[in-house]
Amino acid sequence: MSERADGFSLDEIVERFGGELVGDGSRRITQVAPLERATADQISFLANPKFRQQLQGTKAGAVVLTPAAANACPGFHIICANPYAYYARVAQLLNPPRHDEAGIHPSAVVAANVPGDAHVGAHAFIDAEALIGPGTVIGPGCVVGRGAIIGEGSRLHANVTVYPGCVIGRNAIIHAGAVIGADGFGMARESDGSWVKIPQIGRVLIGDNVEIGANTTIDRGALGDTVIEDGVKLDNLIQIGHNVRIGAHTAMAGCVGVAGSARIGRRCTFGGAAMILGHLTIADDVNISSATLVTKSITQPGTYTGAMPFEPHREWMKNAARLRHLDDMADRIRQLEARFAKWESEN
Repeated sequence: MSERADGFSLDEIVERFGGELVGDGSRRITQVAPLERATADQISFLANPKFRQQLQGTKAGAVVLTPAAANACPGFHIICANPYAYYARVAQLLNPPRHDEAGIHPSAVVAANVPGDAHVGAHAFIDAEALIGPGTVIGPGCVVGRGAIIGEGSRLHANVTVYPGCVIGRNAIIHAGAVIGADGFGMARESDGSWVKIPQIGRVLIGDNVEIGANTTIDRGALGDTVIEDGVKLDNLIQIGHNVRIGAHTAMAGCVGVAGSARIGRRCTFGGAAMILGHLTIADDVNISSATLVTKSITQPGTYTGAMPFEPHREWMKNAARLRHLDDMADRIRQLEARFAKWESEN
């Protein structure tokens, strides 16, 4: 809910976030909503031109849109360069984080110093030598290991585990069930086929303003550290292997897997279920489509896709069968080209 029950006027919103207002600035906005469901006290946005026709029928109190779409909107609107980002900021204004009262729940076990303005929930455990920053929220059932550091203003939702020695920067949001700093998958094979565990003695270092989704796991480094730079956004159910480095402001959708020692650049995006093999390097500003398997390093920015489009099963089976014969077809084409070149030289 908004920090003010009656919301904010359009004038107040524009004063905070900029943009050009067309309409009555005294109109009050209490919530955000999609174009097709918004009411007179709600604000919506148009970022994708294919939904432009919805402008004619929307009952939204105001719409955030680009200059190119302004003439198509009969109602009040705010013109800006990036409607989606503008909407996100308005949504934050109208839906601030829940305030948790400072203090330590009686059932929590705390062996470290906790600032007076921090919140520690029921059944949480904070081990000795951990450093808890001002204004942090440690949710119910969380475990913060010995010597771990939780930065100022960070929030750990329920049942987050931060292993010993790991570092979380300022203003991080870590959702329920995430595990930070479990052992990386490091094994050496004996001659008889058995495995010898390799101690994982590195840490996980997480920068400022990072968000990590529910049940995402980030393994500690084998020798050096696993590093998540500032502003990275990780969705739910992501696996980050040991010694990976993810550059600032990169975002990954659910079920992405990054194998050990991969180096991911800054401002990259990864669609859901994309997989990155170990020891690869991905340049800055690379976009990987959903379900793409990245098997070699990428040195140039751009969008890369490695998944076959879906189609009816019978058609897919036919095309898959043809793929198995590509080598034979290539050989036959080379033979035909050679025969044609010979024929041309003789005629």
